[in-house]
Amino acid sequence: MKANVLFPDAAAEACRILRAALAARAEPYAAGVTVGTRVPDARSPEDPRLPLVLVALDGATPHPSRLSAEVLLRVSVWHTDEDRAHDLAQLAATLLHTAGGPVIRSTRPGTGPVSGVDPDSRVPLATLTLTAKVVPTPLT
Repeated sequence: MKANVLFPDAAAEACRILRAALAARAEPYAAGVTVGTRVPDARSPEDPRLPLVLVALDGATPHPSRLSAEVLLRVSVWHTDEDRAHDLAQLAATLLHTAGGPVIRSTRPGTGPVSGVDPDSRVPLATLTLTAKVVPTPLT
């Protein structure tokens, strides 16, 4: 019989981890960062509110036993220049790779960070992916 479980929101947990960890960092490219799962409502190309880190769930695959799941997380970082975007993306990846906890058990690298420019806003951007093992919550 398969376990009745619920898999918590790994993107929300990654945001929680990054908010706490980045707030404690001294690197200048991490100062004043906003972390979330969607673009803030007031953000526009004229008011980019940088730096900005968005975490998105790009897919999830529960293990057949339902004792764990693997999720693909995409981290996108907008910043004032490409170097700062890349550095902040790399720092975010490192913080997520070292922060096991009650929801995200472990992570492994995927792609990136890959630097570029946001085609809509023309703001420097870096993206990366990582795979996270998620711990289920048993349903009672």
